[in-house]
Amino acid sequence: MTERTTATTHETWFHPRASLARDGWDVVVDASLDGWQHTGLRVAALDAVDGTGLELPAGEVERLVVPLEGGCLVRTLTEDGTVHEVELEGRVSVFDGPTDCLYLPVGASATLTGTGSGTGSGRVAVAEAPATTRHPLRRIGRDEVPVELRGRGRASRQVHDLGTPAVLDAERLIVCEVVTPAGNWSSYPPHKHDEELPGHESQLEEIYYFELAPAPGAPEAAGEAAAPYGLFSAASSAVTEIELDERVRDGDVALVPGGFHGPAVAPPTHDLYYLNVMAGPGDRVWRITDEPAHRWVRESWQHEAADDRLPYIRTTKGARP
Repeated sequence: MTERTTATTHETWFHPRASLARDGWDVVVDASLDGWQHTGLRVAALDAVDGTGLELPAGEVERLVVPLEGGCLVRTLTEDGTVHEVELEGRVSVFDGPTDCLYLPVGASATLTGTGSGTGSGRVAVAEAPATTRHPLRRIGRDEVPVELRGRGRASRQVHDLGTPAVLDAERLIVCEVVTPAGNWSSYPPHKHDEELPGHESQLEEIYYFELAPAPGAPEAAGEAAAPYGLFSAASSAVTEIELDERVRDGDVALVPGGFHGPAVAPPTHDLYYLNVMAGPGDRVWRITDEPAHRWVRESWQHEAADDRLPYIRTTKGARP
């Protein structure tokens, strides 16, 4: 059986905006955090680096560079000594549909800079997982990213499979992002993936990085001074002790070592985005077990329609075309 994870404190698993800032990054999640070993995440504003770029050192880690807002130029040196320059067009915001992204193989170093043109310099996320298998460098175009509509009714949400097994060859890393329209629940029903049960469940750590934006048609008071927040919960399973019931705001991070996690709830006036990074010691596959008391939720969806706000793409925050 999977070794029991016992740390339960708020400070261990929930990190408000800027609390994980380090070395020019707004967010750094890595193995230096107690109890964390299989996944990593970095987030930074590229236009705040004065043109020198953000450095990613070479190491036994595979990465996915994900533009959050604006474009990104990636200059990378792979283990065979080849220098590659890849420009990622990016997007206006995380609420503007999926983005192109770049897989960096084990042993590659890179420098990230803002493009300064088109969609602007903006912000970038880098998802990471320790690995040893060398897969090739790969740019994944925006049009290559599958867009899934999951759930029904007020549990409707949109998922962008940026770096899932169906899209990307990698050793450990799984990356997706979710857009939840205002008032909806996602990561629902609560589910877990903290045991390696072949054919039934996989053991995966998971990172949630959150952003919010006023929903189209939201009142003027829902603007920048509104201090919006969504909600996120996690509860213990037989192998993981964890209790989270958090207000999540723009830039917050939740770490999920295991346990039944969800829902992630968008407030009535704001749309909710989160980037998920997953990896674990077993097979690179996302298999889950629903919380037994809420298994009925999926069955109820056959009687409900999908939210007509999906598929969800808009060109500026607060304005859906």
